Amino acid sequence: MQHAARYVSTRGAAPVADFAEALLRGMAPDGGLYMPVDWPTLTPDAWAPDRAYAEMAQTTMTPFIGAALPKGALDRGLDRLIAGFVPPEVTPLRQLEDGLYLLELFHGPTAAFKDLAMQLAAALSAEALAASGERLTLVTATSGDTGAAAVAAFANQPRIRLIVLHPHERVSPVQRRQMTTVDADNVLNLAVRGDFDDCQRLVKGLLADESLRAHGRFSSVNSINWSRLAGQIPYYLSAVSQLAAQGETRPPVFVVPTGNFGDAFAGIAASKMGLPTRGLVAAVNGNDALARAINEGVYARRAAVETSSVSMDVQAPSNFERLVYEASGRDADLTRGLFSDFARDGRVTLPDELLAALRREVSAVSVDEATTRAQIAQAHAAWGQVVCPHTAVALSVARGVDRSAGPVVALATAHPAKFGKDVAPVVGFNPDPPEVIRAIGDRAERFEVIGADAVEALAAVRDFAA
Repeated sequence: MQHAARYVSTRGAAPVADFAEALLRGMAPDGGLYMPVDWPTLTPDAWAPDRAYAEMAQTTMTPFIGAALPKGALDRGLDRLIAGFVPPEVTPLRQLEDGLYLLELFHGPTAAFKDLAMQLAAALSAEALAASGERLTLVTATSGDTGAAAVAAFANQPRIRLIVLHPHERVSPVQRRQMTTVDADNVLNLAVRGDFDDCQRLVKGLLADESLRAHGRFSSVNSINWSRLAGQIPYYLSAVSQLAAQGETRPPVFVVPTGNFGDAFAGIAASKMGLPTRGLVAAVNGNDALARAINEGVYARRAAVETSSVSMDVQAPSNFERLVYEASGRDADLTRGLFSDFARDGRVTLPDELLAALRREVSAVSVDEATTRAQIAQAHAAWGQVVCPHTAVALSVARGVDRSAGPVVALATAHPAKFGKDVAPVVGFNPDPPEVIRAIGDRAERFEVIGADAVEALAAVRDFAA
């Protein structure tokens, strides 16, 4: 499986890289995203019902790393990951009713699914930098949970500086405070007067500015970084393993609440590696660019609208590029042309053959705010389950998926206490926060407000990275 430790760009004009280069560079130098040369193959014992999460992650990720990191790096990273999670299953599977399950991904350091990949990315980055003697500056855009998870993972890490851009006053108070109350001199929080897509646009511009590499490597830990997606694949195996332990051996449909499409693409990657599934459904909120692309054949950017599922307020999901590349038969010329046109015009019509291929990979459903609130209420009334708005988006879609041929698994991406202002009015009480949220207390916040302007962002980053 050593061949899978080589990476190419979705745009076809970057040198082949190993895992360490893909990890530390983030985005390929031609503006594309790194993808493994081909998919390693897993056998059914990889998701056997008696396997621990760390074992599944070890089996899944080893072929992606190859010999690019020091011996034992993945083991040490997984030890750190597991230590930060509460349940022994790491990602426990809850049955809600016959054939309908919830995969809980929020039992880590920031009570959101991002921890599963971010903790590993931090550990593996530290290993790579220690081996090379280099320094690394990371910049990431966040709609809430990515930034919190990145700060928790990278704060006070030697050889690493972290810059987080979040949309000013468009993340939940808990999400913001998880980023801004951490006392770490190697972290800079920038609140951007704009939406997540503005933050993402600024990050891509910063990554393309070669002058920022004068003080060492400059990269990102958004889900444009392949290591993030690789770290999310294991929990799809965990779900199938736990289903088997309950006597359910039919392949599931996964319903994934998604913004930047990284979480969903990790599920597609798992199926490419051999995990049995009946398909994947991307559940999006009113920011429905992905659903419109899949259902109507036009990928068009609009201004993001504010919703209660703030982490999904994305109208230009980065990982759609990986999906197009894979579905097109890895046609880098087509991928480069489509996304160059999209960057210029904000709108592209997908060729018929590509659209048919995309629909074979994933379906997509958009959920409005009224339906999201109704699902929060229904989950509490029917199952005694309090869910966050993002999970509610997935559940509302999952309840409509046919279960006659096998189970449906919805991904629960964040603890409801992170979104108490949206959940409490529906269920009538504030969700009880886990210890990782209670621990925030009343600590002082540290962040700088900037405009959604490339020059302003570059100045702030240069001052910090110098």
